[in-house]
Order: sequence, then C-alpha cells, then structure tokens
Amino acid sequence: MDTAQLYRQLIESAGEDVTRNGLLKTPDRAASAFKFLTQGYTQSLDEVINDAVFDSDNDEMVIVKDIEFYSMCEHHMLPFVGKAHVAYLPRGKVIGLSKIARITDMFARRLQIQEQLTKQIADAIQTATNAAGVGVVIEAQHFCMMMRGVQKQNSWTLTSMMLGAFRDNDRTRKEFLQLISKKS
Repeated sequence: MDTAQLYRQLIESAGEDVTRNGLLKTPDRAASAFKFLTQGYTQSLDEVINDAVFDSDNDEMVIVKDIEFYSMCEHHMLPFVGKAHVAYLPRGKVIGLSKIARITDMFARRLQIQEQLTKQIADAIQTATNAAGVGVVIEAQHFCMMMRGVQKQNSWTLTSMMLGAFRDNDRTRKEFLQLISKKS
C-alpha cells in the first residue's frame, strides 16, 4: 500500500469524507510532505558533506549558531522546531559552513527525539573533521507538548552534547556557551 492510500485511510478514520472537494488531493499532498519531512533517511554523511572538508591551520573555535530546523517527534509524529548551535575546534581540517546546516537538516529530517538529534550532529561533525572538540546545543519547542498533553505553549527544551575539549575544558565550554547566548 502506498503512503497516499495510508493517508486516505487515516483521514477516513477521523470521520472525514475523502471525496469532499477540499480533501480530494490531500492524501497525495500529505504523502509528498511526509516524504520531504523524512528525506534524511535517504541521505548519508558523505553525500551531504560532498568533499567540503579542507586542510587548515586554524585551531580556533568555529561556531555556526541559530541554524533553524524542523523535525518530527518519533513518539507522536508531531513537529518540533528550533535552533541548533554547533561549534568545533579544528585540528588540521575545517568543514564548509553550509555543511553544518545540511548535517543538522539531514538528521532533523527523520523521526527523532531532540536528545538523539543533538548527539547525531555532534558525532557527525567529529567524524567529518576529527576536531579537537565539538559542542552542540539545541533549543526547541515540541508540538506534542504544545498541541496535546500538557499544552504548554511557551516551554522550550534545551539539550547539549560536548565532545573532546568542550567536555574536558571548562573555559572552552564557557566560551562556546557565552558566544551562542550573544544576540547577533
């Protein structure tokens, strides 16, 4: 059974008439949207990076902050949206800046939990660059908490993953956290 047919059944199970004018193409549109929202399953780290790792003698912190993302909670299949802040300490290699955002999107475009998303991004940057350290902080709002359940509209979830120097060196971690908290 194709995805559109599954959406058709889901709409009918809600008590709707899928032959109603406004819903005629909804199963196809919903299937297309679902394919887009889960396209991370069809991507690999190598494809996303596409050889955009370069030799460099820079060893100072590189940060890309406020990377907006959209994901879907694996527990309720409802969206969670937010920002990722990613930093690394180069050790002979730097990665193209847009690749950090693409790595974030690759993992966000899967059924996901925020804690795992944070770890996957950090591990991928570490794998790609062999950095001396990687720090990732994600702040997000979860529609499973906003639209249902406790219905808390203003709650934010923050997660972090610190690897290497970001875990072992308080000064490095503090510098990262201070820099991402500054308004741009």
